Amino acid sequence: MEEISWEDFEKVDLRVGTIKSAEIFPKARKPAYKLQIDFGEEIGILNSSAQITHHYSIEELIGKQIVAVVNFPEKQIANFFSQCLVTGFPDENNNIILTSVDKLLPNGSRLM
Repeated sequence: MEEISWEDFEKVDLRVGTIKSAEIFPKARKPAYKLQIDFGEEIGILNSSAQITHHYSIEELIGKQIVAVVNFPEKQIANFFSQCLVTGFPDENNNIILTSVDKLLPNGSRLM
């Protein structure tokens, strides 16, 4: 495993956001949702594509607070532009379990 410096880590902007909407993304190569995530006044609402359909229904995603990288460049996926990277951990079958917080935080709170 390659070590990084503290300065390298500080470049990654990880923020808490609340999922405001989710819909099936039929044009994605692998099953995915299109998400709109509210990161508060400073950042606003960002779009993301997330391959999280195995563990999450659309209904249980709405209102869920997640952790995402908000300072990557946009990435085009089919006809959709993903503006942030939702984080998670793979289970034993490589299906993603979202990174979330266990207490309500203001949208846009930064990981320190």
